[in-house]
Amino acid sequence: MPNENIFSGLKVVDFSSFVAAPGAAVILSDFGADVVKVEPPHGDPWRQGHKVAFQPQAEDAYQWHLANRNKRSIELDLKSQGAQQVIFELANWADVFIVNTPHHARKKLKLEYDDVAGWNPRLIYADLTGFGEHGPDANLPGFDITSYWARSGLLSMTRDAGAPPTWPVGGSGDNATAVGLYAAIVTALYRRERTGKGSYVTTSLLAQGVWSASVSIQAALAGAKFPPMHDRTHPANAAANVYRSADGTWFVLIVTPDKFAAVANAIGRSDLLADPRFSDPKQLVVNMPKLSAIFDEVFGAQLMAHWHSVFAGVNVTFGEVRGPQDVINDPQLTANDIIVPLNGAGGKLTSTISNPIQVHGVAKTPARRAPGLGEHTVEILGELGFDAKSIESLRASGAVSKAQERAI
Repeated sequence: MPNENIFSGLKVVDFSSFVAAPGAAVILSDFGADVVKVEPPHGDPWRQGHKVAFQPQAEDAYQWHLANRNKRSIELDLKSQGAQQVIFELANWADVFIVNTPHHARKKLKLEYDDVAGWNPRLIYADLTGFGEHGPDANLPGFDITSYWARSGLLSMTRDAGAPPTWPVGGSGDNATAVGLYAAIVTALYRRERTGKGSYVTTSLLAQGVWSASVSIQAALAGAKFPPMHDRTHPANAAANVYRSADGTWFVLIVTPDKFAAVANAIGRSDLLADPRFSDPKQLVVNMPKLSAIFDEVFGAQLMAHWHSVFAGVNVTFGEVRGPQDVINDPQLTANDIIVPLNGAGGKLTSTISNPIQVHGVAKTPARRAPGLGEHTVEILGELGFDAKSIESLRASGAVSKAQERAI
């Protein structure tokens, strides 16, 4: 069927918080899975992520909806009497069980793999950690900035010569890791289709960061000699550098040797082809700073729209460096369903970012708002087999809230 959702009927319990692990559950939900997010009485801290000082500030909880759209929420105090019965029913109900609680706390809460897999041998238990399950730093807390960016080596390489490490884009390592955890879950689901057995799958922010930096990390493993840090005024290759147009737009330009003559002609500098400083390979290496300075002058004389036309005309690789406010107006994003409508969030949240995977012939589930805290508690407990009396007992024990379900 052309519009059949791939994971229709798949049941996912999301015990995780913040970004990366919940993001994996979002991808499953985009393809039709029923995702139940389990939150403590105070909620996932990411509900307040839009108020964190170094994040873009907004009245609308844009981060919460991005990481938790299409989910249902049950509020559950894991430390209370009665919570274990709910966990038992959730584990039996679920196909996939996602958790990123630190292992020492997970053990106290009886959320480890051995605690829940015995109840449901077909369960896919998906575990995300900061630094991996083993080793001296396995129990350290980790965010993408520390585990994915800093510890992996990425942060040491994403800077120019003489500059200190900069603060990376928030959530960028998390969302890359979300795709990795999703891949692990889908791999385990395929194994279950073949064997009928569940699996314990795991990845870490560190592993994903090293994978992203793997070209350089593999070079280090091979004993390679690394070039100096990038310096745009003294580049290793002036034809692979960053330049700025007359209107202040920075752009990345990569001119392969077979395209150099065409580019030189297109920018009105065919003289460069006969210039002995650049036509002789040995001299070219010595004179890269001079060629870069010439390009600076040429590119700084025209607006970016001009250079866009020139580069596209000779089919050379280039990329304009755009800010978030420019990116959202890029027609490529809507044409390729990268930005899609978001239903029900209210405020200015009328659009969201779809996951980066497209399966032709399969329509993703329309994006709807993330749930209010505990919004679906009674509904979910009923589906798990708890009757009104049992639910009231859970409320009395403090396992679930006595208050009415709350909004964000």
